[in-house]
Amino acid sequence: MDDLLKTGRRGLRTRPGTLLLGPTGARLWADFLEDRPGFSGAIDFIHKLNMPLLFSIEHGVTVPPLPSEVEWRPSHLSMRSSIGALELEERKYVTWEDEAVSLQRWHNGGSTPVALRLSVDAEWVKREGERARGERLIEAHGFSLRVEIGASRPELWTGLTLAPGETLEFVVAAAVGAAESDGWPALSGKVDALIAEPSAKLLANQAAAYQSWFDATPRFLSSSPVLDKLYAYRWFLMRHTLARPGLAPLDGMFFYEGRSHKMSKTAWDPVGWEFSKLIPLSSPMHLLEARWHHEEGLGTDIFGILADAQGEDGQFHSRTLTKLLHPYANFMGWATYQYALAQGLSGPVKDALPVLKRQVLGEAEFLATGGDNLPIQQRHQLTGKEYQPSYWYFHDYPDDPFDPATYTPLKRVDRAIYQYLNARGVAALCRLADDPEAGRFDDLAAAIARDVLTKQWDGETGFFYDLHHQTDAKAMVRNIVGFYPYWAGITSKEHLAGMLAALGPAHFDTPHPLPSVSPECPVFQSGGSWKGQFFKGRNGCMWDGPTWPYTNSVVIDAIGKISRADNHEEDVLFAHFFWKYALMHFHQRDGETPYLVEHYNSLSGEPISDEPDYNHSYFIDLVIRHVAGLDVADDGAITVDPLDVGLSNFALENVRLRGHSVSVRFGAEEGLTLYVDGQAVAHQREPGAMSYKLPG
Repeated sequence: MDDLLKTGRRGLRTRPGTLLLGPTGARLWADFLEDRPGFSGAIDFIHKLNMPLLFSIEHGVTVPPLPSEVEWRPSHLSMRSSIGALELEERKYVTWEDEAVSLQRWHNGGSTPVALRLSVDAEWVKREGERARGERLIEAHGFSLRVEIGASRPELWTGLTLAPGETLEFVVAAAVGAAESDGWPALSGKVDALIAEPSAKLLANQAAAYQSWFDATPRFLSSSPVLDKLYAYRWFLMRHTLARPGLAPLDGMFFYEGRSHKMSKTAWDPVGWEFSKLIPLSSPMHLLEARWHHEEGLGTDIFGILADAQGEDGQFHSRTLTKLLHPYANFMGWATYQYALAQGLSGPVKDALPVLKRQVLGEAEFLATGGDNLPIQQRHQLTGKEYQPSYWYFHDYPDDPFDPATYTPLKRVDRAIYQYLNARGVAALCRLADDPEAGRFDDLAAAIARDVLTKQWDGETGFFYDLHHQTDAKAMVRNIVGFYPYWAGITSKEHLAGMLAALGPAHFDTPHPLPSVSPECPVFQSGGSWKGQFFKGRNGCMWDGPTWPYTNSVVIDAIGKISRADNHEEDVLFAHFFWKYALMHFHQRDGETPYLVEHYNSLSGEPISDEPDYNHSYFIDLVIRHVAGLDVADDGAITVDPLDVGLSNFALENVRLRGHSVSVRFGAEEGLTLYVDGQAVAHQREPGAMSYKLPG
């Protein structure tokens, strides 16, 4: 992983000169680091803190330093710095155990001695002999932060002299924890172990430990180096956002939506929205990806956390350690069923069934109150697509979208499809668990599909639209959610022409697709404003024209499903949008420097937001199910039917399906071969689907 993804300097677009750090701990990570020795910048623990400093090395040289030469790797950051006559080589990383480690090698090329001193934040960290300790109450999140810092050369506390021509190496380490879960002896033991080891061994241990997580993923190699790198990067995103806060009610292991944030960078006082918490909107996408990891049950701790964050109406709320926030629409029931298809009906999945039932039934009772089975969305933010113009369609898109008199709640297409998929997923899980209520959820899913097709479809324009919550009048705005019924598989041949037309250049095939609303919309804004007003700031979320990886995943998935059902007639269309989406993951679309953020200008391709390594979309699942063509049914029947994206060869190795190792290999000359537990079980030279029933 380190070799495949290594690149040069990565930093925040909005903060030139900053550095990104690849590895993250269960609770500790760096939003960004400053270009100086040690750990200073905006450092976080469990949630956003903007801790300005763990430790640094002061040298007293007044000559301004040059920008460091930087090599970024997933497991660590390497820097070469020149500070006057001083030269520094530093490697730094964060371990899964929440240790910040800096391996430094200094050389004095000048003619006078230099004193190196270890510096900490004296506001809350105090030196005690050869260590420094600090404890600080984080009132907003209800815990007390603890840190212990030590160095392999204790002289650094008072001044370690570096003579002319001399070279020194040392280790500085900080063990970070919470007073509620981490005693001082445990933190001291961590520091003891780190500063007792030579730098080379520490770095090798970190690289091996970090790589071990990726060793437990299916391997994908192909004729496209860009795709191979991107597949690896998406697994990096999963590891990068994996968290274990360790305190109730977030005491399980689950995935954050991101480790960077929109919040202000003021030390100890972040203000605004952040991604390092439970956000149910993105949780289903994490499950879709996590099901392919070899670790049994990875990601299933989310069910207990969601149960604690479930409202009386069945909805799942976002939450931090101390605050229950607003609920988001999601397809958790469907994603859980997909998880079970890959890993089987494990205990945690089966135990989650009552919670998933409650979500579907609660939303049917409390949200679908308009005389049919279509949920009504009162707040436009809570399907995760705020400021989609259809909410203001019936008042001719006012200049002031905050005026409640000009706003209309809607029967949203995305909300209806989520409810449909969740009902289908719960019904399927009931059958796997021999639960007698499967039919109840099947009937609900069928009723929702009927209402979507009869009420939200417009035959004249060939698209699906949101509805007025009282009159069922269509809000004639081509939102990206109009593709969701295709994704859900409820459409038929009569709807295909509409989808193909909508994916043309007059609508959603912009230079950098897929925009959140068609450019034909009177208030289309590719750059994220409302009619030119940036009232959410330059990087604010506005679903009136920018493009999101989130919905790219869904629509490209829909195209893949349609193409496979249509004898691969849409493979070219799938490949077109798939590769556009793929290049979105790289800085300047260079295919070299991975850098995925929340949303982009759909005309220019400019990253609008600046939350690098953002994890609210899915891609690994698209590669496995569509590019490699591997899918599995309830009864363990495997289907292999790749879509043609222009690869001359590929190999998907060691996918774990219900206790079996499954591989798919393709070559333009050799054809397609399916392997189960190392044995070839199906082969064909010509394109077409292959099937095989897993034993057991």
